[in-house]
Amino acid sequence: MDGLLLNTEDLYTIAYQNILTPYDKEYTWDLKVKLMGLQDREAAKLLLSTLDIPLSVEEWMNAVKLQYEKIFPESQLMPGAKKLVEHLHKCNVPIALATSSTKEAYKIKTSKHHPGLFSLFSIKTFGSSDPEVKYGKPHPDIFLVTANRFPDKPKPEQCLVFEDAANGVKAGRAAGMQVVMVPDAKLDRSLTTEATLVLESLEDFKPELFGLPPYDT
Repeated sequence: MDGLLLNTEDLYTIAYQNILTPYDKEYTWDLKVKLMGLQDREAAKLLLSTLDIPLSVEEWMNAVKLQYEKIFPESQLMPGAKKLVEHLHKCNVPIALATSSTKEAYKIKTSKHHPGLFSLFSIKTFGSSDPEVKYGKPHPDIFLVTANRFPDKPKPEQCLVFEDAANGVKAGRAAGMQVVMVPDAKLDRSLTTEATLVLESLEDFKPELFGLPPYDT
């Protein structure tokens, strides 16, 4: 979801930097790449230890929650996201949302502007608040758990993952699935090599390449 369907990766940067500025610390791109796709508590632990911030994980997460409530309701869809989700739903292609966000954060990001689009996902897995997802990305748990929730329980090789983060690509591949990656323009391209296909935008995706119904011309 974050950085692929919604522009929330940009908003995460703003939220984190707002908290770090009083400590004279910078939320760098290199650190952000390491955190992308991690469960919330894992990300908090890594950030606090890396930047030597004198906060507990709980204190950090409470501060982040306040930032989310201010910033995330204005999240916007990424280019091509609406077209893809609506097309797959219309064509009766089973789709699910697999996000490292908590259910609470998901609601903040989607409820104001995007409830209709996200209602098209009949299956939603929230990695940071789902007890079945034992380990966050780059572990495969979130994708294996989500696939198992489809009624026909497809094999991993029958599943296609869409990701923006290197950790997410690693998780999808570890699950035995194909992965379409739409990385941030700033991401080192050496971190995209494990993806099945790399695109500059979801707008460039051609469903027929993966045996899916093509867009109407």
